[in-house]
Amino acid sequence: MIGVIGGSGFEKFEDFKTIEMHTVETPFGKASSGFKRVCVDGIEFLFISRHGEHHELLPSEIDYRANIYALKLAGATSIVSFSAVGSLQKDLAPGDLVIPYQYIDRTKGLRKSTFLGEGLIGHVSLAHPICEIMAEGLRQIQKEFNFNIHFEKTYICIEGPYFSTLAESNSYRQMNCDIIGMSNFPEYALAREAGLPYLPCCFVTDYDCWDTSRPHVTVEEVIRVMRENNQKGFSILKKILTMPELANGSTAREGGLRTGLFMDSEQIPPNKRLLLDTLTK
Repeated sequence: MIGVIGGSGFEKFEDFKTIEMHTVETPFGKASSGFKRVCVDGIEFLFISRHGEHHELLPSEIDYRANIYALKLAGATSIVSFSAVGSLQKDLAPGDLVIPYQYIDRTKGLRKSTFLGEGLIGHVSLAHPICEIMAEGLRQIQKEFNFNIHFEKTYICIEGPYFSTLAESNSYRQMNCDIIGMSNFPEYALAREAGLPYLPCCFVTDYDCWDTSRPHVTVEEVIRVMRENNQKGFSILKKILTMPELANGSTAREGGLRTGLFMDSEQIPPNKRLLLDTLTK
């Protein structure tokens, strides 16, 4: 079953039917509000509002570990993640969809970013942090959509909640970053630890402040573009749901905790066994 992480905009569509609400307690606390099992065109999936059902959480306040653990516990086998980003390149325009293949983390250590620690010792590879099989499946059908989709881009994740300074924005461009956001780290890393193929769908809302030729973006304009992007995101989701070969992602578990522990099974602390069993099932 697909796990979808996004905002509350999808719930406004008539085809989006809630089957069951979930309040999930995890070893890390409660998952974000708005966690539910839903149905679109007869196909069920799990849905969680990253920022809470009423957008009450800043990116730094989200319990990413609880969200990923809750999805895994509820039966998710892959994740499709929707988020809003700013553009660092002229050819990535507001309204475009960007599929990043790489990430650079520029958060400040405020977010709990791993299931490891406290007796669980290991390392996972993030050389290829997303499920490129899912991304390539989307590439094959991109002509079916009436908006631009860009692949193989780099996302830089900042802490927020403030936006970049002009100097920062220009430095990110010099680092060959393409889009900037606040919400994908540590989501993709935790999905990898949990063995969940992860497909990020990032919709551009505005140009970051590097482009001084444009007037400074307003909140009203960002909200307007986000509403349009919700419709586009929903069309992407509906298509993915009908394509098991795209939705299922890679069946390989390389890089997850299943293969990433640096300890023998008898060394695993008793209080971590249930956690590990859930994340590696």
